[in-house]
Amino acid sequence: MPVQLYLDEDVDPLLAQVLRIRGINCLSTQEAHNRGKSDAEQLAFAVSQQRAFLTFNVKDFVRLSQDYAATGRTYSGIILSQHLPFRELLRRTLLLLQKHGHEEFTNRVLWL
Repeated sequence: MPVQLYLDEDVDPLLAQVLRIRGINCLSTQEAHNRGKSDAEQLAFAVSQQRAFLTFNVKDFVRLSQDYAATGRTYSGIILSQHLPFRELLRRTLLLLQKHGHEEFTNRVLWL
């Protein structure tokens, strides 16, 4: 099963559109009508959709990944990145998806 992505609201929704053009199943927070939801709610949505979550919010999502691990809950991966220019974010995201299969994302925090 290929990796499916969910983008945090701080990630440009254009990334979802460009990734879909390249055949990657990707959904932005805006497209899911989840703007303004808490970090925990965003991750829970990603989990419910079996999507890896891409965010710039390192501090909060490292903590959430630890909370999930401590309570035995499973998530489909968290991809962390610093704010990058759009083309670099796209390049690194594509590279990460080429390098890692779906099973390598489960319960893991990955860095772009």
